[in-house]
Amino acid sequence: MAKLTKSQLYATMAESTGMNKKEVGEFLDKLVELAYSEVKGNGEFVIPGIGKLVKVDRKARMGRNPATGEEIKIPAKTVVKFRVAKAAKDSLL
Repeated sequence: MAKLTKSQLYATMAESTGMNKKEVGEFLDKLVELAYSEVKGNGEFVIPGIGKLVKVDRKARMGRNPATGEEIKIPAKTVVKFRVAKAAKDSLL
């Protein structure tokens, strides 16, 4: 099965909700905006039944340049991870 494209997602959501494609697009854009601001401020954003975005602080560490084999220092940074909800995992079995 091929992956669902953005326009196919909008069309499918529009059919099932009764909204038009433009409204669906605006809704999803607002959802993404909210997710980004919540993760930045509170450290996580939960979508019930799907999963949650979590802000994680990575420590500085030593790494290796694969081309030269030289050891390099990788600085500390903040990343976002997605943790899948148990309900989503269970639905795939």
